[in-house]
Amino acid sequence: MTALLEMLQGELLINEPLAKHTSWRVGGISQQFYRPASAQDLAVFLSQLPEGEPVLWLGLGSNLLVRDGGFAGTVIATAGVLNALEIKGNTLHAEVGVYCAKLAKQAARAGLKGASFLAGIPGTLGGALAMNAGAHDGETWPLVSSVTTVDRQGILRQRTPEDFTVSYRHVDIPEGEWFVAAELTLAEGDAETELAEIKALLKRRNSTQPTSQPCAGSVFRNPENDFSGRLIEEMGLKGLTIGGASVSEKHANFIVNDGTATAADIEALIFLLQQKIEQQYGVRLQPEVHIVGEAA
Repeated sequence: MTALLEMLQGELLINEPLAKHTSWRVGGISQQFYRPASAQDLAVFLSQLPEGEPVLWLGLGSNLLVRDGGFAGTVIATAGVLNALEIKGNTLHAEVGVYCAKLAKQAARAGLKGASFLAGIPGTLGGALAMNAGAHDGETWPLVSSVTTVDRQGILRQRTPEDFTVSYRHVDIPEGEWFVAAELTLAEGDAETELAEIKALLKRRNSTQPTSQPCAGSVFRNPENDFSGRLIEEMGLKGLTIGGASVSEKHANFIVNDGTATAADIEALIFLLQQKIEQQYGVRLQPEVHIVGEAA
């Protein structure tokens, strides 16, 4: 470990509380927590990890529930560190730690259209790539022209969209590889129009979603030809509470933390909603949030 530390340029933390790094503000500790200084530094770090070491990639910590017992492995934290962003013509090159909102605004200021919907995604490009994030009739992968991945041996690869199977809120990634950067190809537009669209989108988001409370974004994927929030609201389940977690009064597909919730409270509420909706409508809601780690 000493030799490895001497090689690394990033920041390595031991037993780091993940509640500090998730938007729900819950979660136990991670055995190791690494903020890489660059893609090359990350490659070196990954190449030195023990074979079989569990790895969790973390952006802004939205769309993620870490259980109270924590994560028995290594977290790679990318937000704010792998954050290079460059625009040439109608091509945007960004690393995975770039905030989606920043990417959308920079593209708009450059007079490019097609990425405005990303302003409403409360995460980083890495998360958007991993789950084909979307909002307001836009999705991430139709914009992607190429990606850079890294594997456990520290090998960086250039890949095209044809190397991936992409569907609604899901992307099949080659086993043992993770996203490091992507190139997006956008259409020419008008900067003033695009910035106005982003402003309107954010205003609508703030008026319809509990953005001032700890939450993780949409909890469930929408079932085919329907909306999870509609089903939950129609059953009168807004405000349903377990411990410090409750279904948002503002948007039924959001669960909020009143400041006292545990990850167990949130997971129990997710399960209860699934049960109630399935009993009433025969539809099993599928979580959009990723649930990881060990129970307390």
